[in-house]
Parts: sequence; C-alpha cells; structure tokens
Amino acid sequence: MSFHATSEDIRLDDGHVLKARLRNEEGDYNDTEIDLNQYIGNNDGRFEWGGENFSETAEDISFSIEGGASVPVLRARLQRQDGEYSDADVNLAERFENQDGRFVFGTAQQAECKAPTEGSPSK
Repeated sequence: MSFHATSEDIRLDDGHVLKARLRNEEGDYNDTEIDLNQYIGNNDGRFEWGGENFSETAEDISFSIEGGASVPVLRARLQRQDGEYSDADVNLAERFENQDGRFVFGTAQQAECKAPTEGSPSK
C-alpha cells in the first residue's frame, strides 16, 4: 500500500528520518518513522537505492509532496567525488510502502524483480 496515500502529517526530521502517521488495516493511525540513511546512499551526486548515509554528504535536504499525482519527493544537493554538489531528487514511493501502519522498504519492487531460483516452480 502506498505510504503517502495512506498517511497524514508526513515530515522529515534531522534531514534523514521520515516520520508520519500511517493508517493500518483497521483504519487507525500509527505514529511511525524510518531512517532513510539506512536505505539511501549518495553515488557521486545521485541518490542510490540500497546505499547508506546519503545525509552525511548532503546539504539543503527537503521533503515534499509534489504535483497533481502527489508524489513524495526527497531533494538534496549531494556531494560528488570531485567535491562539488549536484541537485538530486528521488521519489520515495518507488521503494517505501505502508504495511499495516508501518514503513517497509522495497518489498513490492523486489518481489516483482526477483527471478525464480533453480529448482523452484515457476508461476
């Protein structure tokens, strides 16, 4: 379930902790948070899924819901290897979702991309 469509009071604290009240399956809201530094890195001035600690080499970090499609966007100026900074953004809905009132990273996308292992039945 899309986290931003099933939440309220979404905000970014300390430049890397995403907090929100996420709706669970019963319709109640849970206060929850997730540290984006555990899931997003900086790869030469670009956000990188599966990396770590993007905020350590970032400035002007912000979060907002943008556009008519209400896209949850993380923006920052990320340091490149040459020491300069580049503007970068990432759609957090690409990998974060709400599962029964808590943030979960990447489960839907990973399941879709996973190839069957040898010996396992194909669907």
